[in-house]
Amino acid sequence: MPRTTFEELLDAGVHFGHLTRKWNPNMAPYIFMEKNGIHIIDLHKTSAQIDDAAEALKRIAKSGRKILFVATKKQAKEIVAERVKQTGMPYVTERWSGGMLTNFPTVRKAVKKMNTIDRMATDGTFDHMSKRERLQVSRQRAKLEKLLGSIKDLTRLPAALFVVDISKEYIAVREAIKLNIPVFGLVDTNSDPELIDFVIPGNDDASKSIALIIDIVCRAIEEGLSERKAEKEKEAATAKNKTEKAEPSEKTESTKSDNK
Repeated sequence: MPRTTFEELLDAGVHFGHLTRKWNPNMAPYIFMEKNGIHIIDLHKTSAQIDDAAEALKRIAKSGRKILFVATKKQAKEIVAERVKQTGMPYVTERWSGGMLTNFPTVRKAVKKMNTIDRMATDGTFDHMSKRERLQVSRQRAKLEKLLGSIKDLTRLPAALFVVDISKEYIAVREAIKLNIPVFGLVDTNSDPELIDFVIPGNDDASKSIALIIDIVCRAIEEGLSERKAEKEKEAATAKNKTEKAEPSEKTESTKSDNK
């Protein structure tokens, strides 16, 4: 069953690319036509690419691994933060800090520093600090929060990246490539689709387009998480039944032994 319809994609303006003079020739397979100096994206291909990407993301989520979303452009950051938060997946919507993936141990140190400050606020340490010291520590905490965002709960490298505008987020894409982390992306006609693993050709500037694509992939992730939960519950129920069946036989053996 398709994840979306041609009409939904059309209504969201997913088909609008960039000016023809700004195009990347590698996007040619995904371009339907040129109209008024603008490239029009082939939505039939977009729909097929969405289905492939969504199924892959669903499998990753079902396996219990994390997908890191990256979207720092103005039109995308609030959409991504609000929708991705519902899935429990990490995201970066402020500035991408170079080395966030390739220098992951340093990022973890920054997370530990933030957690230490949080403990200081609750264990009474702040009570023994001057007003100026508390202000300095609070500012440091705010800076770390802005830098790290929701990745503070990311204890290991993500299994995949989902990027809105791979040209803008080229540093994140480059780091993922270096670490062999699969990259999924909403790719407009001005970007190079050959850089990433799963291409969703579409308008990465319009908020309606971004919102639609993000919602589709998040629903796929939620399906994967739901199936994972159901399988775990089934396994737990099976294990419980086996235990309950074993207990009466153990009691019978004990009774026989007592009768002897």
